[in-house]
Amino acid sequence: MTTIPSPHPPSLADRAGRLVASAAPRRFDWPMLLAVAALSLIGVLLVASATYDPADPARALGHVERHLMHLLLGAVALLAVAAVDYRVSRAYAPFVYLAAVVGLALVLTPLGETINGSRSWLVLGGLQMQPGELAKLGMVLAVAMLLGEPRDGEFAPTTRDVLVSLAVLGAPLGLILAQPDLGTAMVLAGTYLGMLALSGAPVRWVAGLVGCGLLSAFCVWWFGLLKDYQLDRFTTFMNPSADPRGTGYNANQSMIAVGSGGLNGTGLFQGEHTRGRFVPEQHTDFVFTVAGEELGFVGGAVVIGLIAFVLWRILRVAGNCEDPYARMLCIGAATWLGFQSFINIGMTLGVAPITGIPLPFVSYGGTAAVANLAVLGLVLNVRARERRSG
Repeated sequence: MTTIPSPHPPSLADRAGRLVASAAPRRFDWPMLLAVAALSLIGVLLVASATYDPADPARALGHVERHLMHLLLGAVALLAVAAVDYRVSRAYAPFVYLAAVVGLALVLTPLGETINGSRSWLVLGGLQMQPGELAKLGMVLAVAMLLGEPRDGEFAPTTRDVLVSLAVLGAPLGLILAQPDLGTAMVLAGTYLGMLALSGAPVRWVAGLVGCGLLSAFCVWWFGLLKDYQLDRFTTFMNPSADPRGTGYNANQSMIAVGSGGLNGTGLFQGEHTRGRFVPEQHTDFVFTVAGEELGFVGGAVVIGLIAFVLWRILRVAGNCEDPYARMLCIGAATWLGFQSFINIGMTLGVAPITGIPLPFVSYGGTAAVANLAVLGLVLNVRARERRSG
């Protein structure tokens, strides 16, 4: 009796090829992907320049290698998310959200680690991750499910939907403020407000939330609930020259670095402020100062233009969506990435308070890079599968 040999199991390369094939249909938004790839490449160069030290070249090489690894992990996350129909994410949205909330709670235990005055990091087996980045993705999924699925006979979110979505926002927001991580909290609140405003919810809810936010901010200031360094950041934002060698140092040095680049910049690896380490955290929070100094106004405008192009493509996908849930996913991604980009670039130019948040697709970062590319994978998924996407 002749036996038929069993076929060999597919190799890792074969599986990767199938993943790419399933995640990259013809209707993928390739212009958006190319813009993100360009931003990531610029980010690699800026990170290399910000961390370069002639006395220790291996330092910059180490940062670049880790950054490339983060981008690779993010690319895998993008392909994995894009490979599965976005409608399936409805079923997993509660689990992603709960995982984020649990992670934020664990940050406040001995497993958490304080970096730069904020207990925002979770350390597991020698690996560091920032659950706040996962919380952005989890909240977008959960709020899109609540505000993007009107009940029978309804064409817009009901009062019950809005109240439940506020509770969904409140849990991670409270835990993030307890760390405290004001920058991530601002992005989370701004993302939610953008999703609510564009969901079709009554205007009174948006106006009421804005009013409550302003009242809450006044109460926080009045009763002294902010940490001293957080209060100093807002004071510095109002008057950067009040204490140029103290609380205003970061703001002043970042504006000087950007301004010194002129029209065409000093050239990569040639910036005096970058080489002199006058601006702190240049490879993460202040990476745009490297672009401003070494690539000049032209280079900075290219970075802003690419980010604006990505946001326009996301909103274009949202505008072509028939499925309200898919539309809310894209709106959430656009408000998240847009608001965070505005705050990050704005704080280097003196038009926004200094907060510790990275520039999407450009700054050095692990969890942030993966989260940003994962939410982009959702958008690409919607773009590929929605019938009216153009």
